[in-house]
Amino acid sequence: MKGTAVVFLPLFREAALRISTHLRAEPFEYSGDLFRDLFTRYGSIVCVMSLGIAVRKIAPLLEDKWTDPAVVVVSPDLKFAIPVVGGHHGANALAKELQQMGILPVISTATEALGKDSVEGLATRSGMEVVNRYSTKVVNAAMLIEGVPVFNVRGPSVVIGDRSVSFLCRSGIYTVGLGCRRGVGAEEVVNAVNTAFADTGLRREEVIAYATTERKVSEIGLRRGIEEMGGVLLYLDDLAIMAELTTSPSAAPRIGLKGVAEPCALAISKMKELVLTKRRYGRVTVAIAR
Repeated sequence: MKGTAVVFLPLFREAALRISTHLRAEPFEYSGDLFRDLFTRYGSIVCVMSLGIAVRKIAPLLEDKWTDPAVVVVSPDLKFAIPVVGGHHGANALAKELQQMGILPVISTATEALGKDSVEGLATRSGMEVVNRYSTKVVNAAMLIEGVPVFNVRGPSVVIGDRSVSFLCRSGIYTVGLGCRRGVGAEEVVNAVNTAFADTGLRREEVIAYATTERKVSEIGLRRGIEEMGGVLLYLDDLAIMAELTTSPSAAPRIGLKGVAEPCALAISKMKELVLTKRRYGRVTVAIAR
C-alpha cells in the first residue's frame, strides 16, 4: 500500500484536515492536474468535494481496477463516504474506517451490499493474491446467488481448475510460465528455473505462482520440480492461454496454441508485462512476467 491522500476544495479544508488526522493521510488542496500525480503516488485517495467533480477528474485516469488507487468521495458535511473506484480493492474498507468519525459508508458493490463474501475480500483477509484475476467476475457473481466452496490446499501441491475457479496464493511480484518437452525430469525443471532467476536477478520468494498448459498435466517431472521448489503450479485451459498477446515465435501452434511459457506467465500476472521473454534451458522453456 502506498498510503492515503486527502484532496479537498478550499472551502472544505477543516473537514478534510479532520479526515487526514483520523486516517494519518496527507492533505492536498485541489488544483489543476493534481489527481494525475496522486494516482501514481498513493494507493488510496479520499476526495472531500462533490461526487460529480471527483468522477470527472478521475475518469480519464482509470486504467485497471487492480492497479488504480481506491477512491472514496466524502460529502462536505461529513455525512457520507462513497467508494467510487476500487470497492473490493480498499475503497470499501476505507469508507468503513471513516465510520468511526460518524460518516456513513455507502457501499454499492453487490457482494458486500448484500452481505456476501467476495474473492478479493477472501484474499485480503488471508494475506493472499488473486492469481488468475479474470476469474473474479464469474466467481463473485456465483457468490451472489449460491454458496461457493473454498478449499484450503497446503503444498507442495498442484491445483487444476478452469476459468471459473479463483486461485489465491501468497503475495509476490512475479509469475513464471513453463513449457517443456515430453518426459522432462524434475531436476531439469529446477535447474532451468534457477538459471532463469540467476539471469534476471530475481529471487524464488518473489514468485507468486508457476503456470503451464493443462495439456502438461501428465508431465510428472514438471510437477515434481515445482514441488521441490516449494511453488504452486497452475494448469491453465486453452481459453486463458489464447487470450494473451505474445509475439515470440513458438512451436505451440502445432498443438493449437499461440505459445505456452509466455502466455501462461502473462495470464496469471498482475501488470501483464514480461520481464523475461521465453528462453529455452535444455528441455524446459521459461518466461517471467509481473
